[in-house]
Amino acid sequence: MHATPTLATRFARNTRVLRGDSPLSEDQMRAAAPSVFAEGKHASRSERYTYIPTIEVLRGLRKEGFEPFMVAQGASRIEGKAEFTKHMIRMRHAGQVQARPEANEIILINSHDGASSYQMLAGLFRFVCCNGLVVGQVVEDIRIPHKGNVQGEVIEGAFRVLDEFEAVEASAEGMKALTLRPEEQTAFATAALALRFGERGEDQPPPPVTAAQLVEARRPEDLGQSLWTTFQRVQENVMRGGQPGRSVQGRRLHTRPVGSIDRGVSLNRALWVLAEEMRRIRAAA
Repeated sequence: MHATPTLATRFARNTRVLRGDSPLSEDQMRAAAPSVFAEGKHASRSERYTYIPTIEVLRGLRKEGFEPFMVAQGASRIEGKAEFTKHMIRMRHAGQVQARPEANEIILINSHDGASSYQMLAGLFRFVCCNGLVVGQVVEDIRIPHKGNVQGEVIEGAFRVLDEFEAVEASAEGMKALTLRPEEQTAFATAALALRFGERGEDQPPPPVTAAQLVEARRPEDLGQSLWTTFQRVQENVMRGGQPGRSVQGRRLHTRPVGSIDRGVSLNRALWVLAEEMRRIRAAA
């Protein structure tokens, strides 16, 4: 299926996102995330800072069978810095395309203004909800500092992540095989509330939404009692927002989607770790 790529102008106020059902072209990516194509580092960087050209790395990975299906870029309030800011690309390898409800993805994060090292993470993309997960501790992150000759190391790192997807799939299958009791689903959602909105003491107002809202399904495919379906419902409700709630002052509101690249990655990973730990606890019981 080749649908027109969808541009979510903002996940929140500071991130533009473009995703498609078929690989994105360079022209499409340039319109959504010009920092991917930066021709050098920002003027604030010293001579010791090695510029890692994201687009050249991407072209090298394409020759090895990787294709981009999603790109995102953060904004900057500093004049002249927008074309050097942090960006993220989610890629799939031709050898990983299978008839299954999820696709393995390698997540690339880079910047040209010193905001981050070059990072590679493992991810899963769920076709039913067009939602991207970030794997927790199943696959070790690869971080490459902006120093020295690094392009070969970046491509090698992508294949290292690819080789470890069997462990990711085993973890997901374990979650799918585990049935949760209603109180366990609520416990998972309660922990997710704390991750999203912070711990709330007795003298603090409650979160704007409840744990019961986080376990609500948005589509029939997410109905079920397994740890996997619970995880998916909670993750999407936390990340995408849009649920009715109350502000601290009691005003009606709808929760906002998670905005920044950093916050999205860290929260996504924390939810995966939470699900994986629950799986391990139940397996040991």
